[in-house]
Amino acid sequence: MRRIARLWFIFFTAWRFGLLPLLRDNLKHGVIRACLSIICWISPGAHLSRGERIRLTLESLGPIFVKFGQVLSTRRDLLPEDIANELTKLQDQVPPFSNAESRRLIEKALGLPIEEVFISFDATPVASASVAQVHFGTLRATERHPDWHEREVAIKVLRPGILPIIESDIALMYDLAKIIEKLSSDGRRLKLTENVAEFDRHLHDELDLMREASNASQLRRYFADSDKLMIPEMYWDLCHTNVIVMERMHGISIGRFDELRTAGVDFKKLAAEGVEIFFTQVFEYGFFHADMHPGNIMISLEPDTFGRFISLDFGIVGALSESDKNYLALNFLAFFNRDYRRVAELHVESGWVPADTRVEELEGAVRSVCEPYFDRPLKDISLGIVLVRLFQTSRRFKVEVQPQLSLLSKTLLNVEGLARELDPDLDLWQTAKPILEKWISQQLGWRGLIEGLKSEAPSWAKILPTLPRLLAESLKHGQEHGQKKEENQQIELLKALLREERRTRRILVGALLFGGGFLVGMVIVGRHFY
Repeated sequence: MRRIARLWFIFFTAWRFGLLPLLRDNLKHGVIRACLSIICWISPGAHLSRGERIRLTLESLGPIFVKFGQVLSTRRDLLPEDIANELTKLQDQVPPFSNAESRRLIEKALGLPIEEVFISFDATPVASASVAQVHFGTLRATERHPDWHEREVAIKVLRPGILPIIESDIALMYDLAKIIEKLSSDGRRLKLTENVAEFDRHLHDELDLMREASNASQLRRYFADSDKLMIPEMYWDLCHTNVIVMERMHGISIGRFDELRTAGVDFKKLAAEGVEIFFTQVFEYGFFHADMHPGNIMISLEPDTFGRFISLDFGIVGALSESDKNYLALNFLAFFNRDYRRVAELHVESGWVPADTRVEELEGAVRSVCEPYFDRPLKDISLGIVLVRLFQTSRRFKVEVQPQLSLLSKTLLNVEGLARELDPDLDLWQTAKPILEKWISQQLGWRGLIEGLKSEAPSWAKILPTLPRLLAESLKHGQEHGQKKEENQQIELLKALLREERRTRRILVGALLFGGGFLVGMVIVGRHFY
């Protein structure tokens, strides 16, 4: 009953914000179209743009639907640009749960009263979202960790009872996606069911705060010696699946430009370093923060770390395999050289398009996307938009864009947009070029070959001493295999000869019987006539 009521609320919300006409316009079923036309005629939101209708509907349906819209906004290879841009505006503002409940959850997870773990604990959360909220506190020293004394920390607590709510709403999303895909061609093209499944995975990953803590720890290790990026330290003895405790970071949100400018932060330097940090994560480590909106990025104003980036919230990260990075690097090289045929061939070689795709047609489509950009100054070229347009253009060739690259293009657009807000004259290519050249040299040049040999050296060190024995065993096995094969061939030959002998015998017996019968018949006939 509750599920039916929720479905009716979703239907009413879609009608209220004028979302139903978008569905009606893609329907082929005449009766359903007619019914929706009557309902849509009095829709209050009919004057809004289609992107606004979708955004407002998701915001009204609650935090889980908002989060789905945020994830869907990463699929710019599937969404029209106006809808994708509108979905990026979704704000996940959720009222905090009670202070008493937050305190109870923390004490249960840590197995100790708050006062025994923290010298001070701020019961009022500093941030609250759909999945968790954050409190500040100060640690007490322990026998095991005397150095914890008076360390300032942030405590992230998973929202209580969130799992049943998520399961219920996701089940409804699956139902709605299936209905829309059956009724609408756009629903099928947008692969709504697949996107709900991808969102389901993301959300369940976020429900395990230990995963977020491990993501943060990995990035912190990569940038341990960096003078550009700071990642909070995790206090692993106090981390659990529903509560994690981390170092408190002091800074100002990167979106508060006036305060940063007043503090004397160099925006040009900040923009260049932000791009450098992102490309280093992608191409050097293949592991990148994929939720880089202003709420998750701060700038330090402390004297020792002034102007450094601070990253927060590591629930969503992207990971690229070596083949992904190779694909991107080779595409960049081909793009710089205007070798559009090579870009098309890379799509076919990667298996992203059907093998029978005509390379010439795909080459022409890629040229139509890339060529206009070469008439502009390099600083005006958006790498993120180039990638998105490539994905969108490739759609008609049935290109299956990998989720990790969609996440990359979305994050790259965020980074570019933020960097150009800081410095409108930023030359993205010039900033990223040294990192790309370094990585391409490491992977595709002589340095790459040498590094590859170095990385394989431990394996070869183990294998080389055993090579004579392995070779002897291989030869012996080959000889035995050859003898066995020869024996099998002889057995098969004997079997064939036996079969042939039996067949010949049957023919001879048949012939003798037939001949004998024929002679007997002739004798009987002769006696009859004579």
